Amino acid sequence: MKRARLVSVVLVAAGLVGAAAPAAVAHRPDPVQRQLDLLVDRDGVPGALAYGGGVTRTAGVADLESGRAMVGARGSFRLASDTKAFTATAVMRLVTDGRIRLDDRAGDYVPQLAGRAITVRQLLKQTSGLPEYSALVDWTHAGTSEEYLALALGAAPEFPPGTGWGYSNTNYLVLGMVIDRVSGVGFRTYVERTILRPLGLDDTYWPAPDEFALRGPHARNYGVHPADPEAGRVDVTELPGYEFGASGGLVSTPRDLNAFWDGLFGGRLLPDRAVRQMTGDTTDVGGRDVYPAGSRYGYGVASVPLSCGGVYWGHGGDLPGDSVGGGHATGGRGTVTVYTTTWAAEGDGLRHLQGAVDAALCARGR
Repeated sequence: MKRARLVSVVLVAAGLVGAAAPAAVAHRPDPVQRQLDLLVDRDGVPGALAYGGGVTRTAGVADLESGRAMVGARGSFRLASDTKAFTATAVMRLVTDGRIRLDDRAGDYVPQLAGRAITVRQLLKQTSGLPEYSALVDWTHAGTSEEYLALALGAAPEFPPGTGWGYSNTNYLVLGMVIDRVSGVGFRTYVERTILRPLGLDDTYWPAPDEFALRGPHARNYGVHPADPEAGRVDVTELPGYEFGASGGLVSTPRDLNAFWDGLFGGRLLPDRAVRQMTGDTTDVGGRDVYPAGSRYGYGVASVPLSCGGVYWGHGGDLPGDSVGGGHATGGRGTVTVYTTTWAAEGDGLRHLQGAVDAALCARGR
């Protein structure tokens, strides 16, 4: 559920080598595959995948013990913070339907926030100042949204509402509670009804309580388990996904995630004006944390500059056992999902993961 680790890199295109013989054909290395190979060969990632334009590229293996081949575009993985884009879209559906307003106080729907000047808009934009709850949770025990929010409210705010920007999963924990109250059916059911079913995302689901395993074909995941960090890097495929909730709980596939981005930015989920608001009312986050210069954060979506010009809109996310990046690019450059089977959210791993995103989207315009 950690913040989306989005970054853009400028790729140096491989030059064609002239041949003396007329029949000789120069070979251009696949820049996307190169980044995936670097993730595995240099960064120690067990498996990596990129899916875009109907093409699946993989590197490494799906299971270190058996050595079986990496899964494809219908292999399940945890979306982590990419879930926030789904939650934000659901909130904007309620706004579009006139059931809530962006400048409503969150305390109108969530009693624990009564008396606090935090609005729905600030939650979406990560400008509420609410501190991070996930670092305070005892992950060996299940808890409720109310209990998790209480942990955050017991800590000092990061800043007064609306005066700064600070990524916090607590914002989307609260938005899930807002959807619960307004929809009357719970955020999971509401997302299913308004997003998953209309787009036919049959391989995307919310884990049930006490459901730790992934459904369907999937790779194994490796990392430091939050409940036993002293054990080092272990198999963390089984995690309490239900507990990650509206800020990071969805499970999907590369094919389904690309279909979500295409559906959102293609006008199939929200009116154009709502999408323009999600991507127009933004905060400059360039140079903060891992965001490169020119990045902006909107309502559950962020824009990242491409080396070939333009930007892509997505979110991204990280869990102990995976990292995911990608989204939908401007200028007809398409949509891509890249993920790894271990945490790759800093250093060379981050650079190569996002290099694969950049290479895949920029290739569409060449």
